Amino acid sequence: MMDLKRTFALARKEWVQIRRDPFSLALAFLLPVMLLVIYGYAITFDVNNLATVVYDQDKSSLSREFVDQFIQSGYFTQVASIGSYMEVDPFLDKRKAKVVIVIPVDFSKKIHSGAGTSIEAIIDGSDANTASIAQGYIAIVVGRFTTRLAGQQVPALVNLQPRVWYNPELKSRHFIIPGLIAVIMAVIVALLTSLTISREWERGTMEQLVSTPVKPIEMVTGKLIPYFIIGFIDTVASILMGTLLFDVPLRSSITLLLLSSGIFLFGGLSFGILISIATRNQVLACQAAIVSSFLPAFLLSGFIFSISNMPHVLQAITFLIPARYFVSILKGIFLKGIGFTYLRLELLLLSVYAALVFFLAVKKLKKRID
Repeated sequence: MMDLKRTFALARKEWVQIRRDPFSLALAFLLPVMLLVIYGYAITFDVNNLATVVYDQDKSSLSREFVDQFIQSGYFTQVASIGSYMEVDPFLDKRKAKVVIVIPVDFSKKIHSGAGTSIEAIIDGSDANTASIAQGYIAIVVGRFTTRLAGQQVPALVNLQPRVWYNPELKSRHFIIPGLIAVIMAVIVALLTSLTISREWERGTMEQLVSTPVKPIEMVTGKLIPYFIIGFIDTVASILMGTLLFDVPLRSSITLLLLSSGIFLFGGLSFGILISIATRNQVLACQAAIVSSFLPAFLLSGFIFSISNMPHVLQAITFLIPARYFVSILKGIFLKGIGFTYLRLELLLLSVYAALVFFLAVKKLKKRID
């Protein structure tokens, strides 16, 4: 039976240690905000203002109008006009341009005659993602220009009317920020508690705790309480930053969001405690927490890379990553506006993970000096 008086006494002791440790306070309150701001602005898949060089061999009013279509689209920014193919390589090699549009000398003549023509688009493929997006943008601009020239006299047999749900403006920040909150919190909570038990061993205060009647479950719970409060404050701050600073919509229940965040925090903090118990060394515990929390959360949670595109072996491994379920919950609550009915499986798996890790931490903590 757990004694609440002893548990809260340990929680007060841990809180005093946190207040006296500037590093822990900075880690607890400043690091999540800094990471969210830095990664929130740095990570983006939106491709705009592609630096574009134009090689217009036709130099007609129609060719200039064609170039204007690219500039007016908002996807391309003309940085230079060149007079020969010899000038293409320097712009691409020095990364001064991503796209080179080459207009043939008989461009307007062939269009006016109805014979049809072709243009050449040279794209820097060193960044495959940007290159594929640029290729799609070019196709859109050329398609619009061709349709306008035809005067839409020939009706289309198939009229496509796409509708994008949940993120109609296709802003990458809207799906990055919810996943980023999960990744940051996974790292922060594991780091915070990974130093607790190992710090007691290094400072020599663990012997005093072992000599008291405090039970392992009371020690683990007492250590968790202050960090859970700190982690919850960080989570609320991250949610506010996501909605107010980055304009990410919050379409579902805030209560469900806080509940799922609490479950995820409890599991992450318990995992940090387990690392701290197993290592007994602050440096080793910190390194183990970063490797075992950040890398899986960043690479295997579906935050950046689609799980369905991964090899089958990695897809199977992702089921062991709690951040996978929390990322899914956050995107569902923020973007899709879905509730408990659709997220109960993820919530159940997160709860099972949290309970299991807490149980392992309590069992691993032995009240004896080895």
